Amino acid sequence: MTSGKSVTRSAPSTVQATTISSSLLTVQTSGHGFTDLTSEAAGFINEVHARDGALTLFIRHTSASLTIQENADPSVLVDLATALSRLAPENAAWTHDTEGPDDMPAHVKTMLTGTSLQIPVLNGRLALGTWQAIYLIEHRKRPHRREVVLQFVGSNQ
Repeated sequence: MTSGKSVTRSAPSTVQATTISSSLLTVQTSGHGFTDLTSEAAGFINEVHARDGALTLFIRHTSASLTIQENADPSVLVDLATALSRLAPENAAWTHDTEGPDDMPAHVKTMLTGTSLQIPVLNGRLALGTWQAIYLIEHRKRPHRREVVLQFVGSNQ
């Protein structure tokens, strides 16, 4: 069966992974919402003179998360926040409510979105698409200090 679609692939490239560079990024959030970490991640890649490999981002929390999403139209982030609130509303009679009504929904939202990302690094640049950005999503109402581990594994210049 032929679909009529054309698929191409570039020739493979191989590098010796000789570098592991790590850094801890501290982010002060202002409560619910998205914080763009793309320039911080790109700055880290530049600082460690990364050439080819992978950047991993890992958030050290269970009520905030990471995602890659569109960076062109801010209404996308508004709609995503609305969707997450509908999937895990505060008024759902959660059993775990020790830290307030926004805590358990925050855990559910983190489970749905994730705590780590891996992004290829090609020729010293993050291989993100034109409209992609890296975001920390704060799921709690009040401000928090969040920690994100950045780690590059690969070759450097």
